[in-house]
Amino acid sequence: MPTIEEIKSRLRLPVIGAPMFIVSTPKLVIAQCKAGVVGAFPALNARPQEALDDWLTDIKDSLARHDDENPDRPAAPYAVNQIVHRSNDRLMADLEACVRHEVPIVICSLGARKEVYEAIHSYGGLVLHDVINNTFARKAVDKGADGLIPVAAGAGGHAGVQSPFALVQEIREWFSGPLALSGCIANGRSVLAAEAMGADFAYIGSAFIATEEANADPAYKQGIVDGMADDIIYTNYFSGVDGNYHKTSIRNAGLDPDNLPQSDPSKMDFKSSGESAKKVWKDIWGCGQGIGAVTEVTTAAAFVDRLAREYEAAKAKLCG
Repeated sequence: MPTIEEIKSRLRLPVIGAPMFIVSTPKLVIAQCKAGVVGAFPALNARPQEALDDWLTDIKDSLARHDDENPDRPAAPYAVNQIVHRSNDRLMADLEACVRHEVPIVICSLGARKEVYEAIHSYGGLVLHDVINNTFARKAVDKGADGLIPVAAGAGGHAGVQSPFALVQEIREWFSGPLALSGCIANGRSVLAAEAMGADFAYIGSAFIATEEANADPAYKQGIVDGMADDIIYTNYFSGVDGNYHKTSIRNAGLDPDNLPQSDPSKMDFKSSGESAKKVWKDIWGCGQGIGAVTEVTTAAAFVDRLAREYEAAKAKLCG
């Protein structure tokens, strides 16, 4: 499987674009990888299930052409997110597609399953698992995960409540493998800060929603640009799992974001036919508290350019 050094050698910045339901498609992933950061998408975004083969072929072919045309600036590797929760009835079919295409990085969410990890390892793939606390981190590594994505307070979509300082510190006490920190990272200074805390990568989602390649409604993109941390609410009402959402979209749906009831976690459902879930993520905007750093809708390449300038400026300032 690829090492951290091998992955970083193909990156312009130590950044992984978070896979976002509905929003992340081959168009965004290809743009991210060409710009020099890992692009990722949830397997469930490819509908029907058979479309996943076409998506993976499109991504691989596009990145191969880019590499042929730019031998001195190869594309970053791509990743596929698998929801391993038992209600995801297409997991095995999606996993088989990843094995056939030898997807370089697979990001697992909502459950740690040894047989999933073993399938990815069978061809040398790297498994990263997202976690919201140290307990879940240990379980994922014990079952065979190669790396972890600590999802800290303020991250977009399904997120935890712990400070990134506490979460990374506790995990680094016992784990020396790959870490990609998630939570409110939307500028180059924050990417450098993630590394300073002990992470290998910054995991960025919400800021990529406000890009031209993102599969999101223009109002959603503008909501990211106009929003601030105070516009985000943490609730389990929409999916049964606690997550962060934009208050404007909740009001637009005729609901009061400050008076939402609690949902029953046992009703969490990731079945491939879950159109109600698709509607939630389309109409109710998942995003994190870091959106205040997003000031315009631009291309993925232009956003990565900005990240790189800010990252280098922050390093220069620290070095005197």
